[in-house]
Order: sequence, then C-alpha cells, then structure tokens
Amino acid sequence: MRSRGRRGSVGAMAGTSGSGRAGGAGAAVMLALSTLLPGCRQVDEIRDRFRDVTSHESYARSLESVELSESALGRDWTESARRALVDPLPVELPYREEGYLAAEEAPALGFLVELERGQRLSVDLELGGEPARVFVDLYRADPSGEREPLFVISADSATNELSYTVGRGGPFVLRIQPELLRGGEYQLTVRSGASLAFPVAGADARQIQSYFGADRDGGRRSHHGVDIFMPRGTPVVAGTAGRVSRVQVTSRGGKVIWLRDREQNQSLYYAHLDSQIVREGAIVRPGQVLGLVGNTGNARTTPPHLHFGIYRRGEGPVNPYPFLREPPGTLPTLTADRSLVDGWVRSTVDAARLRGHPSARAPVLAELALHTPARVDAVTGAFYRISLPDGRRGYVAARVAEGAEQPLSRATAEGATPLRALPRDGAPVVDRAGPGATLPVLGAFEDYLMVRGASGRTGWIPTVRQAADAGG
Repeated sequence: MRSRGRRGSVGAMAGTSGSGRAGGAGAAVMLALSTLLPGCRQVDEIRDRFRDVTSHESYARSLESVELSESALGRDWTESARRALVDPLPVELPYREEGYLAAEEAPALGFLVELERGQRLSVDLELGGEPARVFVDLYRADPSGEREPLFVISADSATNELSYTVGRGGPFVLRIQPELLRGGEYQLTVRSGASLAFPVAGADARQIQSYFGADRDGGRRSHHGVDIFMPRGTPVVAGTAGRVSRVQVTSRGGKVIWLRDREQNQSLYYAHLDSQIVREGAIVRPGQVLGLVGNTGNARTTPPHLHFGIYRRGEGPVNPYPFLREPPGTLPTLTADRSLVDGWVRSTVDAARLRGHPSARAPVLAELALHTPARVDAVTGAFYRISLPDGRRGYVAARVAEGAEQPLSRATAEGATPLRALPRDGAPVVDRAGPGATLPVLGAFEDYLMVRGASGRTGWIPTVRQAADAGG
C-alpha cells in the first residue's frame, strides 16, 4: 500500500474530518485549486492529500508501531488490503451475499461497482461471531486502471453501514476488511437508489414525459430539467431536507420555489406551480408539501405538470433524472446451499462456466473440467462465489456444483507422499501418506488430485505418482 507520509500532520493543520471533507484552510486550498485544475482526477488527488487518515490506515500504522506489519500474518493483511483495491470483483446492484471471512487468512473483500451521478449507494454489513472491528471503505477507481483508487468515504464503525450520494459517476471499489485475527460469517447488502424523494406525491419516474436537454423555443435553448405530468392540485414535495431560499413569480416559471440543499451543495427548482404553500426561509424535511401542481408561467398552454430542476454552484443545471430514478432489479433470493460456505465444492459437469458476476448473462471467465474443486467464499442468489486452486475467482451456478466431501475414487500412494496445501510443487506440506496408503480422491485440478489424508485434512498430490482405483 502507498505510504501516506505526513498525512496526519497535514490533516490536523487543515482541520479535516473523518468523513473525508476538509474544512478551514484545507477547504479554501481545495476550492482554489479546483478552479485551476481542469481534470476531475487532479481535483480528487488534491482532496485526497488534504483528507484525514482513515481508520484502516490508522490501524495499519498501529501494526507497524508494534512491529506486527512485518510478521507473516501482518504482511498477509496488508497484501489482502492492496489486492482488494487493485483486483476487485465486479458486481451488479442490487447485490447480496452471505459468506465467511477466515481469520487465519487475514482476508479482505473488494467489489467493483458502477455508480451513476445522483444515485445513493447504501451498504449494510452484518458480521456474526465475536464482536470485531471491520473497515468498510469506498474508493473511486481510475477507469484506466493505471492509477490507484482514491478514498471517498468510510462506513459508520458502530453500525458498519455506509451511505453515499454520488457526485460524479464512474467505477467505485468497496473494500471490506476486519482487523487481524477477526472474521466469521457475514451478510453483505449493497444497493443503489434515488438520492432525492420524488418531488410529486404519488408519482414516480414513469410520469416524466419531457427530459433534460430537450430542445425548447425551436432549438434556441434546451430544457434544464424534467417535466412531471400529474393532475392540477397534486402535492409537490421537498426532495430533501433544506431551506426554502426563494418563493417568487416569474414570466417563464410562473409560481416557483427554490429549495437549498446544503448537504449536497445544490438547489432544487420547482416551477409552474398552481399555488405555493411554504414561505421563504422555511426549513423543510423530505416529503413536506411545498406547493401544488399547476401550469403557470409559460406552461399555460400545456397540461398541468411540475418542472423540476437541479442547479449546482459553478456548474449550472444538471440532469435531475438519475437523482429521481429507482434502478431496476431486486435483491436476489439466496437459494444456493449456505452450508457449503468456507468448504469445498466440485463441478458436476464438464465445461462448467466460471462467470464474472452471478448471472447467466455474465462474461465467461473459464470453463471448468468435470470434478474441478473450488473453495466457496460466499453464496449469492443461485450462485457460489468461489476461488479456484490457482487463485482465480468468480461465480459458478449452484446447479452445476456439489459438496466435495464424498470420495469420487481412491488413489494408492506408490511411495512416501506429501500432501500439499496447493496443487503445485513446493507448496507447504499439510499431511503425509506412507507407501501403499489409500487416499480418498475428492477432485482433480490440472495434474493434481485433491485427496483426504489419514488425519482428515485435504491436500494435493500429483496425478502421475498415484495408482487410482475407480469407485468409492
């Protein structure tokens, strides 16, 4: 992982907070630099330099201070954290899985998600077993993959829940990692949804009939919002908590209301109202009635509707649609066998497909030979998330996999035979079999058999050195 150097002292000087926002002098510096640097990536990198140390980074430093970072387990923890960021598994939202984090392996999970501007990401992690500190961090990924991800926000450490409204769309990496020697069963749910309450009561995105950017006045201007058509008098509501900054009547918008959303640094614009109910300066909550649908202003010749817009300082109008749209899809029902999590399965058909994410439409990463063993890291829907013996990861349909407990055949050791932890020469020895020992065969991978030793542990032996007998 990259060394953060003097970040602690810089963060303290800038008055940063744990949420990743800088205040005081730091905020002023970032604001000035953001006006000078044209690229979003440069702005993100400047912001990254002025943010506070994350809890994960602080914990990593504590490992260094007690010299645990150079232990084998400490190095594994650091490498797992790095690998989760640079090689995450892509998932489609909404996503849910149940899995197991093996404490002795210092694991970290990394998931790559595509998020659209204006959407709200919600992450909920439940960890069973002994109470443990878990670091749940969101990073913005570099689409080119050439530069390291940049930190965005951390989950609430008390609840392991994360909520983030996307200011700029693109790829993000969600990393989850418990502290050393902690783990256990977990349930993870990741969703995205609208960040604003729909501004017309009883309606949704299906009532939008005119979209952002459409031509107006014969192409002389473009539409700076969306039009939501509903009957006259339908309540118009606050999309978020905020302060009513303006209540006025204009020639174009008719009766309009402006609502200032300080949390997201934007203003919400409601136009063509039949009546205005709130007063200027009022503090409102999400869903509170602001006025009623009408067709005042330049909408007198059109059916009643609400023109809704979003404006951001320094940017002007932005497309409101993704802020209001609820993405399609529902959380998958877990039908794969959860009892096999943290155990071994094997393919029951030849050319079983290892996929990039849990869907029959997902890209095929590999085709697995009959009886290929794999470790089950988690279950999601009707799929197992697996790790192959060579480290490749992906998803396989539960219908083409079975538990690998029952022997497929038996192999007889021709001489003293080490059982290795991985199917390769030089891997650590986990057990040994004497000459003539009979070993239950649980699966096969390339030139190795996965067998069970006399101690009950599973290991790998080269196929060419054994005499295999068919039958159980």
